[in-house]
Formats: sequence, structure tokens, C-alpha cells
Amino acid sequence: MPEPGDRRSRRTLADVAALAGTSVPTVSKVLRGGTDVSVRTRRAVMAAVQEAGYVPRNGARLRESGAALIDFVLSDVHGSWVHEALGGVEGAATSADHDVVLTIARADGAWVQRVLRHRSAGTVITLVAPTTSQLEVLHAAGRPFVLMDPMSRAPAFAASVGVSNWEGGRSAAEHLLRLGHRRFAAIGGIRTHLYSQARLDGFRSGVSAVPDGAVIAVDWGDWRRLDARAAAGPMLARPDRPTAMFACSDLMAIGIADAARDLGLRVPQDLSIVGFDDLPEAGWATPPLTTVRQPISELGAAAVRMLLQEPDDSPTARRVELATNLVVRDSTAPPA
Repeated sequence: MPEPGDRRSRRTLADVAALAGTSVPTVSKVLRGGTDVSVRTRRAVMAAVQEAGYVPRNGARLRESGAALIDFVLSDVHGSWVHEALGGVEGAATSADHDVVLTIARADGAWVQRVLRHRSAGTVITLVAPTTSQLEVLHAAGRPFVLMDPMSRAPAFAASVGVSNWEGGRSAAEHLLRLGHRRFAAIGGIRTHLYSQARLDGFRSGVSAVPDGAVIAVDWGDWRRLDARAAAGPMLARPDRPTAMFACSDLMAIGIADAARDLGLRVPQDLSIVGFDDLPEAGWATPPLTTVRQPISELGAAAVRMLLQEPDDSPTARRVELATNLVVRDSTAPPA
């Protein structure tokens, strides 16, 4: 029996149509990903779905129909992180006798309509910052979805899988402290990304555990090697330069090593560096990179398994968090 305050349980397509100023068939068409609807009408329907909090009574109909496709939505297909994640998604989907459809989320936001037209069993979303309105439309259309390590805070109804980013950042600090370092700097990815903030917060927490530890500088590298190189240069040119640096990704850690070489500093004799991800590039770097490993392939597989599980009646969406662990290589050593 619905609770009296549960507005979602009482909303219908007619309510959404009234709010949007359109017809029930048009609302239904938008929720099925139909293309013969104007952009203005589609936006009005999406806004009305969010305002009404509409959820269909037959929300599990796609899963019950045995649809054998899974949508994997991401921002692009380049880079080792994406390849690892795709491998995990594809492997778990194949084990469940499903195929994977890649959908690139571009700035126009049309990926939602493309996903709805596929009639898949559900959607895994990563490296994308979907709006609440977009997620409301998927929810209202009865399309299950799982967010892989969401960039921003997800709505309460959104299921997600992620990794222990905070603990990973702290483990990097603890490793460097054990080696004897006390003066640090760090490079984050993008300021608004939750996992970048969590990694930096964990690192700061680890450093603050000792009275003489200090993070003397933090900057942002936009997840790019060249940007991290540019950000690290001024930090390493300071008279009180850090003896160790932490980067929120392996590519940015390699950018820090580039900046060190630009200034004639040796890694790890003059500067220790810790990255995050444990991409193949970490092992190929010179010297090989100490890093916090996140289980990227396992993350993709866990998202698919969560997606294909039978839904429960819990009002709170599920969250699964996989452990990170430190991989020690040759880019860290005691300070000179």
C-alpha cells in the first residue's frame, strides 16, 4: 500500500501530459525515445516527468520481456580506462547472454532518446554527468540503469557502483609518510568530480595524521597529462618544493614526472610520485609508477550484475563499493 506522502505512486501519464501541456500519446512517445517530437515538446515532457516524479506501474516490463541488449553510455571510447571498463561490461553481459550497445553521450543530451529506442534490458552509465531530468526520464520509462562511479551526487533512486576513492587517497599518503616524506603537493582531476574530491580528501586526511605533514599545494589537471605537467611545474620550482606528489590519475602522475624532468629533478631520488588507477601506462612509465589500483574491469562487471538483478521494494537505491589497493613500484623512495 503506498504511503500517503508518496507522490510517485499516484502519478500517471495523464498527470505528466497535463503538466507538459501535451497529450498522453505524446508523453508515451517521448518515453519510448520517439524522434517525431519537437525539441520543445520533448523538453517540456522531461521537465514534467521530473516535476511529477512519475514512475510506471510496469517499471520492470523490459527486464521481464527478456531483452538481450545492454546499453553502455559513456563520453568517448578513447583511453585505457574505457577499454578496461568495456571489457568488464562485455564479459559480464556475455555471461548473462546479453550483447552490449555503445552509446556516446554528446553535449546535446540526445543519448537518452537513443537509449530508449534500443529497448534494451537496461543501461550502464559512466564518464558522463547526466542531469537529474535525464535520469528521471529513464526512471519514468521503466528503464533500469546503474551509474559507474558517478561524477556528481546521484538522485536517491539511482543505483551505482564505485570504488573506495577516499581510502585510496589515504593509502597513498600513508605510503609516502612511511617512507619519511612530510612535504607534499597534489594534482586533482576536475574540481566538481566527486571521485576526484574524494581522492584528494583521503590524501589530505592521511597527511594530517602526522603533526609535521603538510600539503603545500593543490592544483587541477583536468585528467590530462599535459595539464598536469603545466600545473606541477610551478609547484616543483618553489624554494620549499614538495618531496612527494600525489595525482588523482596515472596519466596526470606521468605528467608530474614530465615536469620533474623539465626541471632536472630525478624520480624517485628527488621526487616521489603516486598515481591512481593502475592503468597499463603505469607499468610502462619510466620509472614504473607506484599507484592506487582501482578494479576497473570488475567495476564494469559489477554494474552489469547489479543491472540484471531482480528489483526489490527498497525505497533507497543500492550502492556497491569495490576496494582499492596500493601497488608499489619504483616511482617512490625515501626523501633525499
